[in-house]
Amino acid sequence: MTQIGTLYVISAPSGAGKTSLVKALLAQDKQVRVSVSHTTRTIRPGETDGHDYNFISMSMFDEMIENGQFLEYANVFTNKYGTSRVWVEEQLQQGIDVILEIDWQGAQQIRKQMPECTSLFILPPSTADLRQRLTGRGTDSEEVINHRMSEAISEMSHYHEYQFLVINDNFDTALHELQSVLTAQRLKLQQQQQKHADMLAELLSE
Repeated sequence: MTQIGTLYVISAPSGAGKTSLVKALLAQDKQVRVSVSHTTRTIRPGETDGHDYNFISMSMFDEMIENGQFLEYANVFTNKYGTSRVWVEEQLQQGIDVILEIDWQGAQQIRKQMPECTSLFILPPSTADLRQRLTGRGTDSEEVINHRMSEAISEMSHYHEYQFLVINDNFDTALHELQSVLTAQRLKLQQQQQKHADMLAELLSE
């Protein structure tokens, strides 16, 4: 019997290190993939279609909405972003775990449609640490930083809606905790029964 993959919803405020943690997780765990979102925005220098995003027209995006092809989608300024239902379901049916890196609003949409998903929120250790990370590049004005801090605090206020909470104080520790969530999920009874059906049948046979 093919083991069904697990859908992971991971959210975090900008500057909490979510992207770096997920990238490091992918490098050490070959059983998980990150969903590549569809977007109507213009491709930027250095980006690759199908790798960074699936770049499509506004009319095609709207058609996909009408056909129910998105698990979740959102309007961000003048562009739209969405998660392909078909791709996610295909990966899960093949026994591959899938990570969705989305905000709390997208996470709410996912939980309504796929309540069996596993959700995880990543927090920085303090607002001072978060501000330092946001100002690290030294390219943004104080006004821009304050706006990003305000958005981050708004995002963080929804941490209690998630099943797991990781504090990214030490990167290696946070990565280990993130991997531990995936490992624990794979050791659940239902997953183990699916993965080891033949072995369990043999063990219990007379």
